[in-house]
Amino acid sequence: MNMLRNNRREFLGTTLTAAAATGIAQGGFFSSSTYGKESKKLGVALVGLGSLSTNQIAPGLLNSAHCKLTAVVTGTPEKEKKWADKYGIQPDHIYNYQSFDKIASDDSVDIVYIVLPNSMHAEFTIRAAKAGKHILCEKPMANSAADCRAMIDACKAADRKLAIGYRCQFEPHHMKSMQIARSKELGAIKMIEAGFGFTIGDPKQWRLRKELAGGGALMDVGIYALQSCRYLLGEEPKLITAQETKTDAVKFAEVDESITWLMQFPSGVLAYCSTSYNFNGLNRFQAFTDKGFIRMDPAFGYSDVRLETSKGKIELQGQDQFATELDNFAKCILEDQTSKVSGEEGLKDLLAIEAIYKSIATRTTVAVES
Repeated sequence: MNMLRNNRREFLGTTLTAAAATGIAQGGFFSSSTYGKESKKLGVALVGLGSLSTNQIAPGLLNSAHCKLTAVVTGTPEKEKKWADKYGIQPDHIYNYQSFDKIASDDSVDIVYIVLPNSMHAEFTIRAAKAGKHILCEKPMANSAADCRAMIDACKAADRKLAIGYRCQFEPHHMKSMQIARSKELGAIKMIEAGFGFTIGDPKQWRLRKELAGGGALMDVGIYALQSCRYLLGEEPKLITAQETKTDAVKFAEVDESITWLMQFPSGVLAYCSTSYNFNGLNRFQAFTDKGFIRMDPAFGYSDVRLETSKGKIELQGQDQFATELDNFAKCILEDQTSKVSGEEGLKDLLAIEAIYKSIATRTTVAVES
């Protein structure tokens, strides 16, 4: 499926070393009781073999302490042999999108990791749940809040776990920033500025088709800025005012190019956010507090992120973010816990995103649905 080519993934960077990833995963996530319960790594089927799966998730699975790649699902026959040869996957563990439901009888698969265009997330999450598999789905969770709710309901009906690929919530610098913010170590947050953007390439790619992507820069990378405000505060926005601009009405005929939006939170904190497909270099957040600031710049890449506060730089060991999120999800399954990046977390982002698009369309301030 050529539409899965992914130049944004290349823009974000590459994974770090296996040693760092494995060490953090083993040291930080699992209780001794979990180690006692686990007799094997949980098997993962990757659904969609585009750039993210190829360059980030599959290597992350090699670095994972508690998950392994056991099956793949692809719409491109040419990829089948390549992946089989590279990862030792047998033919009876290779599926296409039509034969996917046969995965229900594949005992080597515990988790289905969905890495497809946004519009396909709901369908394959629901099919995976009906097949009896736990699901890790890439962000954004879906193209609409209604689809998010359908995904949540399907997983509850099947008694399967659902998590969304918010890798930053497992990255040490982001976790430290959350701890500083919520503990009010530097006082209460007063205002946040956050943004993420890049220059998008191929005008024929699926990310520029509304039917597949649901939207443009906001759905793709703006969601990182939105997420960072929410997890720094531990609050949900109640009012949103947004505006959009386009410099290329042909390339961005179906989706947004650049958006800015203002969020008001129940505590009174204001967050000013921005996203764009029109330029590089926007990759940060900064929270202003009573006693200083918390800043990450760059913030959202796969590596080389930087954290500092008004007290100075904070140096932390990097890690393979995908190995870490997978190992955390394995813990949730093995210990019957709810993931902190559950389907409900993904739904909250879509509710805010829908309010942003509604504000643009109506040119008014919009209340975020709950």
